[in-house]
Amino acid sequence: MSTRGANFLQKWISNKVPNTVGAGIISIAELTQELFVDAKALGIKSTEIEEDVGSAYEAILNAIVRRNDHLAN
Repeated sequence: MSTRGANFLQKWISNKVPNTVGAGIISIAELTQELFVDAKALGIKSTEIEEDVGSAYEAILNAIVRRNDHLAN
């Protein structure tokens, strides 16, 4: 993952995941699409984000799981 892509993904997740975790049913696919739309608006390609991560979908899902685990403790 490029530094720019990695930074964007990390910042995007930190801004979006806390707002969606308590919302009930979360569509990871919808969040992933929203991520790519927001990235494209800044000139960042999905491949730039997923080069090392392998899957933005999994990165978002893992962030939600970690957040839920943290809130449960």
